[in-house]
Amino acid sequence: MAARTAAAARRSTWRSFCPSSLRLSAGSSRLCSSKQATQKDKPRSTYRPEPSSTHDWVGPPNSLSNIRPIIYHIPENETELEKRLRNLRQDTEDWNHNFWAKQNITFSKEKEAFVISQLKAKGLTLRDQDGRRRSLNSEEMATFYKSFLDKNRVRHANYNKEWYRRNFTITLLLARVTLNSMWRTVTERQSSKKNGTPTS
Repeated sequence: MAARTAAAARRSTWRSFCPSSLRLSAGSSRLCSSKQATQKDKPRSTYRPEPSSTHDWVGPPNSLSNIRPIIYHIPENETELEKRLRNLRQDTEDWNHNFWAKQNITFSKEKEAFVISQLKAKGLTLRDQDGRRRSLNSEEMATFYKSFLDKNRVRHANYNKEWYRRNFTITLLLARVTLNSMWRTVTERQSSKKNGTPTS
């Protein structure tokens, strides 16, 4: 009973993800893995879907990056091309998580330092006499936001370039996987017709 309750709790947080618009074929790498990942393929989360899972699993947002981790399904007869696609998608997800985790930590630290320095310039402490945290008004914070964006402009531009490059490569690989899957289905049907074996 306790195990069933724990499994239900996990399911309420993690969700199987495979909308019909993204289902390509039974062999497509868009479907997600229940197998234990190798060290190379190990995702950020230690959670594993149940062995009967046949879809990608999407977890709750990470507290640092605010990005949901994904556990990708590894089909039994995964081709080299499908593996390349899955590994690139996992690598891109990890790269994206690392960038935003570092960026958000930097943002929080610099924001805190800015607030403290502005309050100090006014002769105020971080907390008032009742122990409540003091804050700056929106105009004062706008100065910090603009400064932070200006300072990180090149970093964000480089991130965007790499993001588009990775997504373009993923899209091309996905197209190749889909075409290969369609071609495999067509050739299997033709060979079964020649052999007189009924197809499902």
